[in-house]
This record gives sequence, structure tokens and C-alpha cells, in this order.
Amino acid sequence: MSAPPLAVTLGDPAGVGPEIIVSAWRARTPASRPFVVFGDARSLASAGADVVAVGSPGEAAAGFDRGIPVVDMPLPAPVTPGLPSSNAAPAVAGWIAAATESCLAGETCALVTAPISKAVLKSAGFRHPGHTEFIGELTARAPWDGERGPVMMLAAADLRVTLATIHIPLSKVPEALTAEGISRTVRVTAQALVRDFGIASPRLALAALNPHAGESGEIGREEITLLGPVAEALRREGVDLAGPLPADSLFAPEIRQRHDAVVCLYHDQALIPVKMLDFWGGVNLTLGLPVVRTSPDHGTAFDIAGRGIARPDSFIAALRMATELADRRAR
Repeated sequence: MSAPPLAVTLGDPAGVGPEIIVSAWRARTPASRPFVVFGDARSLASAGADVVAVGSPGEAAAGFDRGIPVVDMPLPAPVTPGLPSSNAAPAVAGWIAAATESCLAGETCALVTAPISKAVLKSAGFRHPGHTEFIGELTARAPWDGERGPVMMLAAADLRVTLATIHIPLSKVPEALTAEGISRTVRVTAQALVRDFGIASPRLALAALNPHAGESGEIGREEITLLGPVAEALRREGVDLAGPLPADSLFAPEIRQRHDAVVCLYHDQALIPVKMLDFWGGVNLTLGLPVVRTSPDHGTAFDIAGRGIARPDSFIAALRMATELADRRAR
């Protein structure tokens, strides 16, 4: 029996989501896993897609060569590329919820999400900081036999990073860091490297918060009062964890080879090295959930939406990684 298709969400319909989905479908190969889009069929058709309406994800494979299978969940009104509207926000959230439910039900094997606008969703009353937290809540009651996330991972080339804090102001990072939160991030990362990436004995590193890892307390004490003790406690649990290590040298090629993943403490500490390493091919993953979820490592790009110039590389990489991880879990 063939594997279930991937579930794809359309993202913000005024962004580049529709066109990168169309480009990814056109770039498919015989080895590509079929996918089914949860979203507005009209938006996909406007982006140049041949659309195949399906009643359920199980119909996706049969029509995948003729067009993009879509579980049509229409917008209340058409959206113009590049002009986001809060009127679309409830539909965008509904697409994510429906696609997640299809994964939990086994109708689809993994979830791949096109970019959303957090500001647009927030203006319509959406209370989650982003995809990661929303999908975490949607799956919170589903059975799961590991340390529960959600934890955000970014992967590009030979680098994997996870984040202890995500979308918060930099000024609030020190107070948001806790022993419990950092420990959970490390444990989820270690378990995901085994379960999803097939690494039997993962090697992790913990990034420091302050320059030079605090310089023995001269330029910050978090490494002494929080990060060091947390790292030592995790090592006593059997986690292969180095650090806390100075972040300014942690991502050099020679040092990257020593670790299978780096646990970072705030957004830009993790995303800058990933995007410098492979700006077009990075993938965002959510770890510690009963569903596999990936997404492209970029935003809605409203400024170029509808112009036909958005590159699908990261979205294609997200489709490929979702397939690989889902197949590994299935085995």
C-alpha cells in the first residue's frame, strides 16, 4: 500500500504561498510524494495551477499528475497578491487546523505549511505567536511517547539548530530562559535526532547567551547561574551535551562537525547562521509532536507576491524533508 500524501496548507493567500506550491508541483519527479493542499482552490488557480478538487486526502494520488489536489475551503472573498487582509485570517487558521487533523487521523503522513503573516492573524484575534505554537496546541491531546514540544528546529546543509525561545523581543530573552524550558528543548532535540533523523547517539551543543560565554561572569552571569548547571544536570542524565559555548565561534565549519544539533537561546542566534549557510534551502521543522511538520524558512514576501519570481527551493526542501521524516517514523 502506498504511503499517504503530504498535507500542505496554503499559507497567507496574499503572500507567495500559492505560487511556490504551484512551482513545487511543476518541479515534481516520479519519486516525489503526492501532496494535497488545504486551502482556497481559487487562489491556487489564480497562481496558474491546474486544480483537482478532492473530497478527501485519499484521492490525492490518483489526480496528482493532472493537477494540484485541493481540499477546497474557500475564502470569504478574493484576495489580491501583495495586499494581505485580516478577513482571510479565520480561513488561514482553519486550513492549518484541518490539515493537522488529517495528519492525526492518518489520512496524510506529514504537514508542510506555506508562510503565514503573524501580524495579519493577530489583527483578527489569533492568539498564538505562530505556526509552531498553534500546531503544538492542536496536537496537545494526541498520544505521544516522547518529551513533548513544540520545539522549533531550522536545518540547512550540515547545520541543525533548535530554539529555547522563539518570537519574543530580544530584551525579554534573559527573563524567559528557565532551567525547565532549556532542559525540555535539549531533550526534545535529542529525541528527535534519534526518532526523526536516525542518529543513534546524538551529540548536542548548548549556545551561550553572553559574548565569550560570559567571560567567567565579567560580561554576564547567566552561564554561571543558569546555563552551566542545566547543562551539567543534562549530562548526568546521559545527554551528550557540550557547553554552554560561545556563539560567535560555534557555527564555524570545523566546530559544526562536532555536533549533530545546536540548542540556541533566541531567534537570531539560530537563524542568522542557518540563513547565511543556505538562504534558499533552509527548512523549518517542529519537533516533539505526534505529527511531522515542516515549512520553508522564509516569510510571506508580500512585496514580490504575484510577480512570478518567488523561488520555491525552500518549500521543495520542506516537502522532501517531510517525506523523509514521515517515512523514518513509519519504519
